[in-house]
Amino acid sequence: MTAPPRIGRARLGLRAELLLAALPTITVLIVFAIVETFTRQRLLFASLAGSAFLIYLDPEHATNQIKTLLVAQLGAATIGYLLLLALGPGYAAAAIAMVITIGALVALDRVHPPAVSTALAFAFQDTKQSNLWLFGLAAAMVALLCGIERGSLWFLEGARSRQKGA
Repeated sequence: MTAPPRIGRARLGLRAELLLAALPTITVLIVFAIVETFTRQRLLFASLAGSAFLIYLDPEHATNQIKTLLVAQLGAATIGYLLLLALGPGYAAAAIAMVITIGALVALDRVHPPAVSTALAFAFQDTKQSNLWLFGLAAAMVALLCGIERGSLWFLEGARSRQKGA
């Protein structure tokens, strides 16, 4: 049995891959530390871990562009929160938030799958306390990670090219 073909960026050596994987891990842990300072609604931020891992996997993919990440995640959080306010926490708010989020992401051509989880988390939360500002800060940190990952990948691929040329 053969392995399925790889998609996305070319893989680097183990050391470089671990370095690239460490950046999103550290970023998410910092986000969680900040979140813990301000709120107990931890699950609102869990989808950002999925975003961080997608950025590690292929930082140059259209799904992981900074604009896509921010539009999708912040839009989904807003949609979920507005439906929480309108319908209260529960399956109705979550289902409608999910459908509207998917439709908006497709219509805007800003598809970022973890954002669907964000809409659900905001619609299901057990309080109407707004955490949108904190989520925005956390999403901005993940967007910064996207830029760092792209720069790191460029540097590591350049170093690998220089080694092959020597």
